[in-house]
Amino acid sequence: MAKDKKKNAEEEVIEEKEVVAEPSKEEELQKQLDEKNDQLLRTLAEYDNFRKRSQREKEALYAECKASVINALLPVADNFDRIFANPDGTLEDYKKGVEMTFKQFSDVFKNLGIEAFGEVGEEFDPNFHNAVMHTEDDSVGENTITNVLVKGYKLGDKIIRPAMVAVAN
Repeated sequence: MAKDKKKNAEEEVIEEKEVVAEPSKEEELQKQLDEKNDQLLRTLAEYDNFRKRSQREKEALYAECKASVINALLPVADNFDRIFANPDGTLEDYKKGVEMTFKQFSDVFKNLGIEAFGEVGEEFDPNFHNAVMHTEDDSVGENTITNVLVKGYKLGDKIIRPAMVAVAN
């Protein structure tokens, strides 16, 4: 009898293990849902970290580009300081200093890839020019630039500032 009780107890333990070992369909689906939720939360966290890192890199790159342009322009500013620091200079000396500094400034623009545009005689293009005046001049063709009030500048294909021009009708 003790053997039967022991055997019945062992069978009950085995049956309980079998019942415990087999999760119900609901428990299995809940486990899958929990795994997917965890995976989703991890993906969202990774995306948020990526977004923050990209923003920091963008800000750092912007600051680095700005510093690079300023560094290229500092020699021009230094030359203006030298021009104005010479109280004994003649008008011709000042003129020569300003011309040399302007050439240096133009070279900086060229090295940065910045091009000036908008010349008298060019055909007016609203993508590049801003017409602020119209003139009546029969000696030039229609839609021809007759006067450049402010030069335009572009960097590659990007217009930094359109040229302000007068156009013949």
